[in-house]
Amino acid sequence: MVAALITGASSGIGEAFAVELAQQGMNLILVARSQAKLEQLAESLKTRHSIQVEVIVQDLTLPDAATSVYEAVQTLGWSIDLLINNAGFGDYGVFSERPRQKQLNMIQLNIMALVDLTHQFLAPMIKRQAGSIINVASIAAFQPLPYLSVYAATKAFVLNFSEALWEENRKHKVCVLAVCPGPTESQFFEAAEFPTAFAGSSQKPTAAEEVVKEALQALAAKQSNVVTGGLGNWLLSNLPRVWPRQSLVTGVAKVMQPSKAR
Repeated sequence: MVAALITGASSGIGEAFAVELAQQGMNLILVARSQAKLEQLAESLKTRHSIQVEVIVQDLTLPDAATSVYEAVQTLGWSIDLLINNAGFGDYGVFSERPRQKQLNMIQLNIMALVDLTHQFLAPMIKRQAGSIINVASIAAFQPLPYLSVYAATKAFVLNFSEALWEENRKHKVCVLAVCPGPTESQFFEAAEFPTAFAGSSQKPTAAEEVVKEALQALAAKQSNVVTGGLGNWLLSNLPRVWPRQSLVTGVAKVMQPSKAR
């Protein structure tokens, strides 16, 4: 059975992908840590859209998590036509003062799990000469971000990795897309432990549904990447092309630094 597999599917962009693809009649495999949220979403989508939805409860920060997910899919006997690597999180603050294990878990989830899942599901797509992969990066991928240093670095990896795979796999008729949203309606700020005042002062978040709409349009157009959320995000993502990097990082730091350091 052909289906889409979505990580981080219990909320935010991942949930919005699930809802949109269900409306299009695609069968789904939903992956996240929260069993209750996944099962509730799965039942809702099955009832409303008459599709098949399976749930895989998995913490992707664990070293062998991607293999566990891949083996669970093989047990189901499903074929993944669309892989959406959406799961990820950030962490705000001075790097040296933030919890060490949280930084390592971020790298494990944002990079290691994404690469592993991509590697394991890409091979069958190449064999079939069909399939698509969406890797969710961020506009943070385009420049270093002091006080979000590890997060921005992981997203830069995702962007570069995805664009390279886009070129490698075009001849195999496999599409790879990096999606680069700006601030989006999700639990990102809470998970990253942004101060409430800081999060509230940022630009108005884009609806997750709009990010998904733009992502699927870019995938249909076989683009290598897409910056979602309008002209403002596009300008921010292109600023590093024309602004000296050292000056840009210094300027960003003044905006991003914790209030106690200002």
